[in-house]
Amino acid sequence: MVTSRDVAQLAGVSQMTVSRVLQGSDKVAPETRERVLTAMKEAGYRPHAAARTMRTRRTSTVGVVVADITNPFYPQLLEAVGQALDAAGQRMVLWNAPDPGGESALRALDEGTVDGLIFTTVTEGSEQLADALLRGEPIALLHRGLDSLDCDQVTTDNIAGGRAVADYLVATGHTRIGFLRGPELPSTARHRERGFRDRLAELGRPLAEELTAQGGFAHDVARSAMRELLGRENPPTAVFCANDLTALGAVDGAVSLNRRIPEDVWVIGYDDIAMTSWDSYDITTVRQPIAEMARTAVRLLLERVDDRSLPPRKKEFPSELIIRGSTAHTAPQ
Repeated sequence: MVTSRDVAQLAGVSQMTVSRVLQGSDKVAPETRERVLTAMKEAGYRPHAAARTMRTRRTSTVGVVVADITNPFYPQLLEAVGQALDAAGQRMVLWNAPDPGGESALRALDEGTVDGLIFTTVTEGSEQLADALLRGEPIALLHRGLDSLDCDQVTTDNIAGGRAVADYLVATGHTRIGFLRGPELPSTARHRERGFRDRLAELGRPLAEELTAQGGFAHDVARSAMRELLGRENPPTAVFCANDLTALGAVDGAVSLNRRIPEDVWVIGYDDIAMTSWDSYDITTVRQPIAEMARTAVRLLLERVDDRSLPPRKKEFPSELIIRGSTAHTAPQ
């Protein structure tokens, strides 16, 4: 097995210099550091993870918490987070936690088995999460934010996204506009609905309650809700769905009633997951810049791991309406 002593001999430096390179010390000249790193690569040297953890008190491991891995949005988000962590030399541990606060993940942080946590599905009501933040633990929120928590947060402007959909539907002449809501707790659902409702009211087309239903961020719930909406006496001509999984269910619900999309009803989602661009769906949606959001959340978290005294940072990315075939590729006039 290759040791640090072997690397030192190959690089022509002392073993202490190799140790300093492994620790990321700034006491090593750049050219020397490069020579040591080259020697490590040539010799196939792999530092012992447990020894490095004892030395630096860092695990180089970040925990990521989701609540519903079956939602296609989250594997796409996790792939982006994993790539960002890998580029930073970090490992990722995943918790698919049904509880809103990720209690098992927080225990791992308290026990020192991860350096920090990224929460992607946080909702109000977790005392454990609030306590961890009060202790200054390295935690970042990604995708869903909470105004009540004072911590690093990376989100998109969901209110603006909802407003953009309202503008689009009114500009293209729709008067019977439907909406499949998301659950009440997630900030994403609440903000998208607020932006959509408020903008429709401003445009003189307030959302009719008889054209709304609970989509539940779930395919089966959305499918049933869409069938209910389209079965009413005067059904909507366009339906905005609070996320893409809801939109997929809405499309399937319409098809099950032999309703054509977009000829009989338009469908719009939110998130721009990969499935919405597939030919069989081709769903108009609101895009979140997932890769950029993931990179930003990882950067903020790792900075906080290094310096817990940093003030909380909040980054809100713009959203973008992506027009596809579920709205006849029609752009507003």
